[in-house]
Amino acid sequence: MRLLVLGGTRFVGRALVDDALARGWEVTAVHRGLTGALPAGVRVRTADRTSEAALADALGDGTWDAVVDTWAGAPAVAGLSARLLRGRAGRLGYVSSLSVYEWGAHGNESSPVVAGDPAATDGDYAAVKRGAELALTEVFPDAVLARAGLILGPHEDIGRLPWWLDRIARGGPVVAPGRPARPLQYVDARDLARWLLDGVAGDLAGPVDVVSRSGHATTADLLQACVEVTGSDARLVWVDEERLAAAGAQPWTHLPCWVPESGEFAGFLESDTSLAAATGLACRPVRDTVADTWAWLQAEPRPPQRPDRPVHGLPAEIEAHLLAG
Repeated sequence: MRLLVLGGTRFVGRALVDDALARGWEVTAVHRGLTGALPAGVRVRTADRTSEAALADALGDGTWDAVVDTWAGAPAVAGLSARLLRGRAGRLGYVSSLSVYEWGAHGNESSPVVAGDPAATDGDYAAVKRGAELALTEVFPDAVLARAGLILGPHEDIGRLPWWLDRIARGGPVVAPGRPARPLQYVDARDLARWLLDGVAGDLAGPVDVVSRSGHATTADLLQACVEVTGSDARLVWVDEERLAAAGAQPWTHLPCWVPESGEFAGFLESDTSLAAATGLACRPVRDTVADTWAWLQAEPRPPQRPDRPVHGLPAEIEAHLLAG
């Protein structure tokens, strides 16, 4: 297989490159040349993909069996790359998001989605992801749309699991949110990459919610794995939802990977992902994801904070208040 990766230096893009190389595929990556480094064997081309002339020059006259795109920006830019690749790539896979579903109405792939404009140059995250899906499927109607949920694993540039690992590695009492057995729903970037490359190499098409079954791990499983792999003396102090809310602790950002089980987040992390499993998604144990992420954090420089995402982690003053209580 000759694979083109649009991006490839960070998180899911890097997982896609690594998996393709492990398969013996010929991999070309187009990126800006500003972040990260690609493994040996990748054919690297640099371009700012927001420039049609620059991207066209980087693509040259190349042809590929498949292209995968992790773009999280303007739908118009996704559409531009798709049009430049019309007739030059056999299949297309796109890393989309569960965020494209209407808030509070998601159960599976048949759930209603937000409005999206394929020509948009800006917008909120849900709208641009949906707009990009529309832009790409205008050119590649059989595209594989990987609507990923929470993504964890090595090379994470969002700061969710790295924050938990760093905080727990420091030791002492650590605020653990909600109910220990609260089910989580996530996907390791490497499992997502393997599933998506299998999909574009085969005949899979359309949207699939690519995330583990609800309860593949629990909050306690995730945090206890962090304690074990870091060798920390940390003690998990479980704090209920009401006390967290009263203290101003924000779900998802202050307490990464976690949201309450009631209120506006009811049903979150509990969607039906049977289609992903039926189409080949296999999710590794949570301890493997945690251990490999910790090993990566010890071995390589951290990626810079993504400007399009908030800084994650519980503020020290809120943590101190909760632990004092």
